[in-house]
Amino acid sequence: MLVEFIALAIVRATAGRGIKPAELGLSLGAGMALLFALRAALTGLEWQRVSVWLMAALLAHVLYLKVRWGAK
Repeated sequence: MLVEFIALAIVRATAGRGIKPAELGLSLGAGMALLFALRAALTGLEWQRVSVWLMAALLAHVLYLKVRWGAK
């Protein structure tokens, strides 16, 4: 995911098109948190740990929407 972020940021810097780095970071952060939640669930960790990752994904997604829609 870090490589994806760097590659897409380079494309935006060179081509002037693409998703803004702040939006990209929040979007990838939400996805990463979901992956950590899945890993926690599949490895048998307590439900509290899974829910922490799910809440982190929700927070990143809501922040992404706020930045994307320009809400104040």
